[in-house]
Parts: sequence; C-alpha cells; structure tokens
Amino acid sequence: QVQLVESGGGLVQAGGSLRLSCEVSGSIFSINSMGWYRQAPEKQRELVVVITRGGDITTADSVKGRFAISRDNAKNTVYLQMNSLKPEDTAVYYCYADLVDYGLVTGDYWGQGTQVTVSS
Repeated sequence: QVQLVESGGGLVQAGGSLRLSCEVSGSIFSINSMGWYRQAPEKQRELVVVITRGGDITTADSVKGRFAISRDNAKNTVYLQMNSLKPEDTAVYYCYADLVDYGLVTGDYWGQGTQVTVSS
C-alpha cells in the first residue's frame, strides 16, 4: 500500500504565506514525479506545480513567481511554499505522486487533500 499524507493547509489573509508538505510512504520502489494539484469549488482539478526526480519543474502560469516546489528524495517528501497568496488561490490542494511500487507497477497516487483558504 502507498499513502500520501499532506499537512500545512489553513486560513490566511491575502498577501500571506503557507507551506504545504506531503510525505509518501508504503511499498515504494521509486518516485518519479511529485507535486500539487488544486480544485476550487465548481471547477476542475488543475495542475499547480510538479517536480521530477531529476528536478525539472512544471508550474502553472497563475502561480509562477509566487509558489515554489521542492522535494527531499531521502524522505519521500514534497513541499509547496506559497507566497503572496490571493483569494483565487483558495482551493483544496492535493498531493500527487507518480511512482513505482515494490511490484514494479507504475501508478498515480493522490493525497486526501488539504484546504487552503485565502481571505481578502
């Protein structure tokens, strides 16, 4: 089994900062990409930022210059530093991992989601 456990969401005023963390645990052989998606009410889930094992990063235009991703491969953990938050960043943020398990099966895994609310 594989688990993704997120932490760090909450309520913040516009212009503030939050840091999300996500630890991946379980029957993991290797992790390819890790990252974050988000889903606002009545909207589709969208990519926020993803980082490959080699450090290549894909970032949504809406958060460029404000959000930064990092990962600690030794801890199987990915972080999202969110600065200059805006009300439109309000959403449930989901951790994502593309990994290979001990059975050498590749799959996409998701965390349970953590709420980020930015007040104006």
